Amino acid sequence: MNKIISPSLLSANFTRLKEDIELVERLGVERLHLDVMDGHFVPNLTFGPFIISQIKEVTNLHLETHLMIETPDKYIEDYAKAGSDTIIIHQEASLDIESDLQRIRNLGKKAGIALNPDTCHKTLRPYLDILDYVLVMSVYPGFGGQSFIESSLDKMEKIVEMREDRNISIGVDGGVNLDTIDSVYSTGIDITIVGSALYGADDVKRRYNNLIK
Repeated sequence: MNKIISPSLLSANFTRLKEDIELVERLGVERLHLDVMDGHFVPNLTFGPFIISQIKEVTNLHLETHLMIETPDKYIEDYAKAGSDTIIIHQEASLDIESDLQRIRNLGKKAGIALNPDTCHKTLRPYLDILDYVLVMSVYPGFGGQSFIESSLDKMEKIVEMREDRNISIGVDGGVNLDTIDSVYSTGIDITIVGSALYGADDVKRRYNNLIK
């Protein structure tokens, strides 16, 4: 199984964002993780479609946009137009999950669901055939630098089993670092979101190589 790391740009230095994107491009990453927070669904506030459209202008990497926002249905089209390749909504925030996922797909984007640590994996079952991506939150969303919640490993294994032969990518977001990455990949998931554990390193290239190994 290939280990795919999706760097979280929220941990990059926004005064030199283009350079930080080019840095991980040179390391061979395939995708970038964009955390969108609205100050309501989660306490923090980050960036919106305008910034994503600017990021799209400087990279051809796959942009996975993680909407940590209330009523995501109101903004799906905005984030699609901005250049997101995958749009991930929170199951806890959507008022009509099936409709939101189908709308994302109708816009030509990959559709994802994120699950908070206290949301049961079984709630995914009705949507498995219209899902492209499942994002398991291994911390509570809204703050960086939290410790990895060990019980998330069991949830990952169960979602991998539920996936069967469907073409669904499974990722994990939160607390992934040198101490946790091996146990995360042992569950059979595909993608790890790594933020401060990568961009916070003194030598990003060396840290990436250590994580991927």
